[in-house]
Parts: sequence; structure tokens; C-alpha cells
Amino acid sequence: MLIKIINSSATTADTLMRQGKPSFARLFLGLRKPKNSIPGTGFSGTVEQVGLKVTKFCQGDRVFGETTLGFGANAEYLTISENAVILKMPVSLDFTEAACFCDGHLTSFNFLVELAKLKPGQKVLINGASGALGTSAVQFAYQKNCHVTAVCSAKNFTLVKSLGAEKLIDYNHEDFTNSNKTYDIIFDTVGKSSFRKCRKILSEKGVYISPVLRIFLLLNMMRTTLSSKKAIFQATGTKSNDKLRDLLSEILKVYNAGKLQTIIDKQFPLEELSEAHRFIEKGHKTGNVVISNT
Repeated sequence: MLIKIINSSATTADTLMRQGKPSFARLFLGLRKPKNSIPGTGFSGTVEQVGLKVTKFCQGDRVFGETTLGFGANAEYLTISENAVILKMPVSLDFTEAACFCDGHLTSFNFLVELAKLKPGQKVLINGASGALGTSAVQFAYQKNCHVTAVCSAKNFTLVKSLGAEKLIDYNHEDFTNSNKTYDIIFDTVGKSSFRKCRKILSEKGVYISPVLRIFLLLNMMRTTLSSKKAIFQATGTKSNDKLRDLLSEILKVYNAGKLQTIIDKQFPLEELSEAHRFIEKGHKTGNVVISNT
């Protein structure tokens, strides 16, 4: 199918992959330059044309999805299979929110619900709680009736508290790893800490999860395979398309029930994509960054 892109997302992961970080990821992303010249994975738009064998979508359908390891979403048009991670947009969802669904909501849902097996009543700490992943994670944990501790800048306290955080920690004035409290799940959305530093504040069967790939995280995953406290990493985009569509459908149910907000910080026109990356690299964005073609 040929998709006319209305909006796409720009993420911290996009900036890291553009730079080839971490270094060992260049084996997969390209040794000297990115294998994929067009960045971006999350998108929303309309079906412009369909192939003769396409049966699930029609020209004019409003759609959104994720290109996973194919990238290429920060563009005017995108060619994608009907069996990829793509769904029809519900009437209640607008193009701006939809473009961010897979980068923020889908990743956080996968890590908390699928990997960490989030359960009601658990104590959950979210580092980077005001970012794209963090704002989603706070909401998913709150919906599970968990006790949420949010780590972010004080200027974002009001926002994350409104999303469901009980306790707030300003990382500028307090190191959460020195806490005398323990947590069942520590979700380090920004990869600024480590399993080694967090181990002492994990409960007996606690898990440290992070979507930010680091060599020490991979080593700790192997070391903790048989331990009660575990380090967990998974690239959400490596799951099968069928599984990702199922997860996305579950998230849509939460959204349609009025229990999920998509926080947007800034929008940039496509021609200013480089400016969007510079803004993200400053490390102070709140929620998501959207790239617009309109």
C-alpha cells in the first residue's frame, strides 16, 4: 500500500540510531552511516493506493502504525505491506496522536505489561516519567492500581501527578537509587541509571527494565537469568507484526475507554526534521515530538 503521511514521530531512539549509538548497534544499523537514509518509525496518514492483492484496506482509509526496523516514516509517502504493523484509525483518534501511539504507548505497554508482568498493587518507579515513554508508563501503571513513583524534573511534577503518579522525585536534587524504599519494577525509560545501581532498591523478585540498549544491560540480563532480581531488555520492534498489532489493539481499547492521554510537546514541519532532532537531543522534551506534513 502507498500511504500519504500526515504526521510522523521523532524520538530519542531515532536520534541515537542516526548517531550509531551505542557503537555495537552499528553492526545492525550501518557501520559508517545509517543503512536506512530516512528515519522515523511511527506514522499516521491515509491510504493513497493499494495493490491488487490488498484486502484489508481501501483507498482513503485513515491509518496509523509502525515501520519497526524498516524506518522511513519521516517522509511524505510510505510504501508498506497490509500485514505490517498498521491499523485503521478510530474516529476518536486524530492524526497527531496516532503518529505517536507506537513509539510511546506501544513500547511502554510492551515493557510493563508483557515483559515485567505488571500486577495490581505493585510499587513501580519510572525514571524519565515526563518523556514519551514515561508519560505512557505512568498511565498504564496507574490503571493497574499500582503505586507509581515518578522521576523527572520538578517543572513536570504537575503533569505526571495528573497522569497518576503518587510520589515525585526531582532528579536534579535527589538520586532515586539512594532511596530506602524498594520497588517491584523500575522502568528506566531514558537509560540514565543501571541495574547495578538499582539492584539494592529492587524488591526480592523485582525487575529492572529499560528500552535503551547498553552492553552492560545485556550482560546483566544473562547474569540474572537464574536470579530473583532480574534485568530485562527487548527491542519492541523485533516482535512479530501479528503480536504488535494485537498489543496495539489492546492499547486502543484503553484509549477508547478514555483512560489514555498522548502528551505532545512540539510539532515540527517535515523540512525541519533536523531541528526536531536537535531539540530532542537537549534531553528536556515533555512527551512526544511530532513531524507534520500539513
